[in-house]
Amino acid sequence: MAINLSKGQTINLDKNVNDLSMVTIGLGWKVRQKKKGFFGKMFGAEEAEFDLDAMAFLLDDQDKVRNFGYERDLGGGRKIGLVDSDVIFFNNLRHPSGKIWHTGDDLTGGTGGDDERIIVKLNELPAQYTKIVFLVVIYQGRTKNQHFGLIDNAFIRAVDAKGKEIARYSLSEDTSYDNQCSMIFGEVYRKDGEWKFRATGNAYYADSFVEILKSYV
Repeated sequence: MAINLSKGQTINLDKNVNDLSMVTIGLGWKVRQKKKGFFGKMFGAEEAEFDLDAMAFLLDDQDKVRNFGYERDLGGGRKIGLVDSDVIFFNNLRHPSGKIWHTGDDLTGGTGGDDERIIVKLNELPAQYTKIVFLVVIYQGRTKNQHFGLIDNAFIRAVDAKGKEIARYSLSEDTSYDNQCSMIFGEVYRKDGEWKFRATGNAYYADSFVEILKSYV
């Protein structure tokens, strides 16, 4: 049975009990439905779609991101950065090591299961990486006036290679998440030769992961 974590709680990812050859970190969410009265039905007051993006930062033993990759020219004056870096996100889905990757951007969420997944081969992750921070950002949350206070049933969970759910951290309604557009959901880190999972739930006002990344430079 999976362990339901509370904020700040840490558990050991026991390699003797769980198959850590491939661990899936799944993120899910559901947008809270607006209450619709007579005028809501008449004018079709629908909640705008939320685009939440799952990301991961690979850190060294100093809690720093060391590899920022390079900038790619897409033509037409468009460029993207952090290519082949230690930052896993929608424009850099696969880490250069091949040991951690993002399965792709979900633009709507609300499936009831994992809306976005990041998969990592913990047993094969190069030794210089001692922590992976998992976060989620509401794309253009500030512009669209969207925040975590409008989301229900947001969760992060860890599933082993055999599909066994190891741990889950669910965010219940919490007014401290109102007006917050980014959140570090949890982290996986090495300690004494073992991998551990910690639920964090630290929220931020910014709707750009770059603002959070600055704390790890």
